[in-house]
Amino acid sequence: MIEGTIIKEVAGFYYVHIAGSGVYECKARGIFRKENLKPLVGDRVTVDVISEEEKTGNITDIFPRKNALIRPAVANVDQAVVIFALTSPKPNLNLLDRFLIMMEQQQIPTVICMNKMDLASEEDAAVIRGIYASAGYPLFFLSAESGAGTEALREQLSGKTSTVAGPSGVGKSTLINLLAPHAQMETGAVSRKIQRGRHTTRHAEFIALDENTFICDTPGFSSLSVDYNRSGTQRTDGLLPMDTQTLEFFFPEYEPFRDACRFRGCSHRSEPDCAVRTAVEDGKISRSRYENYLQIYQELSERKKY
Repeated sequence: MIEGTIIKEVAGFYYVHIAGSGVYECKARGIFRKENLKPLVGDRVTVDVISEEEKTGNITDIFPRKNALIRPAVANVDQAVVIFALTSPKPNLNLLDRFLIMMEQQQIPTVICMNKMDLASEEDAAVIRGIYASAGYPLFFLSAESGAGTEALREQLSGKTSTVAGPSGVGKSTLINLLAPHAQMETGAVSRKIQRGRHTTRHAEFIALDENTFICDTPGFSSLSVDYNRSGTQRTDGLLPMDTQTLEFFFPEYEPFRDACRFRGCSHRSEPDCAVRTAVEDGKISRSRYENYLQIYQELSERKKY
């Protein structure tokens, strides 16, 4: 038995990276189906080798996970790096805020990476700084095309397993190829093995930058909905359910002001003497973020009726 990390899954085959030995093509034991447990990209597993020459084997055990995401379907990540473009296309901040909420709900630290700074103005960057600096998210401005600003991001990634996500067209693949030039070669080898064409990001895939640093490339997304807890019960994983009463906790910049609201359980929409709304008026909380909060609150409120 050897231990490794699942770096890719395609059509029921799992590609397991074994330090010092390479990538093994594996199937999962039937016992996982009986236990309603599906291996995920990022899982630490044990492999029973079938052929050392062909690098094939069976996954026999999955180590306990420290976290698991549904979208993207990955496990055991240390942080999320969400990539948007400063321009071309113009960033959809409502979509960005929804992704941040998803990661807050999973208690996964998130880094915001704004690409295409070479095509944008300083005013474009200043707008993003003004919105997200007060929320406490680390911000990186870079150009994947020229390489400017990527060294600081490398330092942020070093020694961690990071899931990288973002909408299509923002330069995510270009950035990953810049950070891991060897990735295209490795992807090509796997593609030939499974008789697929050139690489497109249709599945979550872990790429090793070094023995202790992994990034997970994921399909681009164009829309996200927030998970809603219809039953009102606590989640079995110990994390907060998503509903109108808990939404505020997924906006970290509200924390310094929530207890100063006049009413306990303030929804921060129309109640008098709301400290959060006052902070918005004073410029201490981004109006963009607050308006997205109101929109998502309304969506959750309407779903509760059905």
